[in-house]
Amino acid sequence: MTHASRPIPARIISLLPSATDLLFDLGLGARVAGVSHSCDHPGAAGLPVLTRSIVDSSASQAEIDRAVSEAVRAGLALYSVDGELLDAINPGLVVTQGVCEVCAVTPGTIEAAVRYLPGCLPAAHVLSLEGRSVGGILDDLRALAEAAGVAELGEELAISAQARWDAIQPVQTAPRVLTLEWVDPPFYGGHWVPEQVTQAGGVNVLGAAATDSGRTTWEDISALDPDMIVVMCCGYGLDKNAEFAHELLTRTDLRTVRDGQLWAVDANAHFSRPALGVVRGAEVLAEMLRGGECTGESVRVQ
Repeated sequence: MTHASRPIPARIISLLPSATDLLFDLGLGARVAGVSHSCDHPGAAGLPVLTRSIVDSSASQAEIDRAVSEAVRAGLALYSVDGELLDAINPGLVVTQGVCEVCAVTPGTIEAAVRYLPGCLPAAHVLSLEGRSVGGILDDLRALAEAAGVAELGEELAISAQARWDAIQPVQTAPRVLTLEWVDPPFYGGHWVPEQVTQAGGVNVLGAAATDSGRTTWEDISALDPDMIVVMCCGYGLDKNAEFAHELLTRTDLRTVRDGQLWAVDANAHFSRPALGVVRGAEVLAEMLRGGECTGESVRVQ
């Protein structure tokens, strides 16, 4: 079956939170028939959950990092998919990702889950979202909309998001900004996050646009001497990131912290996920760089 003749899917499975967010942005919530354990969009409440993680999310950051590292070294998948439930739902579209094996289910995990079942996957369209930049996120939005049969709406949303992104007024002082996607051990932000910093008017001191985030050390961070540190740990909202940032008040002796330029943000909503929330994230950063606080979206930690 060619792409052009592929039928419009009546049932869609989303195996990553950003795809679920995009599907609801596209007005397709009624067609979402199952989600991942990480999908927290309000509209997804009560839907069948098809995935689980081998890592205990309630553990400390150091313990989670250690468990992930050990699993990756052993060649173990970090997530499993309920193949029988996937088979029973019989979706026309399954949405996954190929950006980060640590963050969400990859196509290979889906294939392993249904390999010995008589079910749906050969007939279903598996769409792997690959966006590693803001432009890539908008391309993913278009691809998802096309696969779901609402291509025109996807294009309208992409154009609107690009216009809003372009309208962000950057600060003129160009402060040097370090973003942290993990604090114990420290990981700097990658993918679209450096673009968000630049669009807001900051200078991103560690990490490059459209590349992976990476591990660093507190010694290297001290040597970089950033003007602002933004804690945006992947998988967490504002309150939890504020907790992580607060721990740094006593664990580090950085000029940034002494100057009151340690911040926490809602990573899930605006920074960690390749969805339209990244536009709002850049707006929040711009306001922070001006010294303002976006209530419910950012907080200065002192």
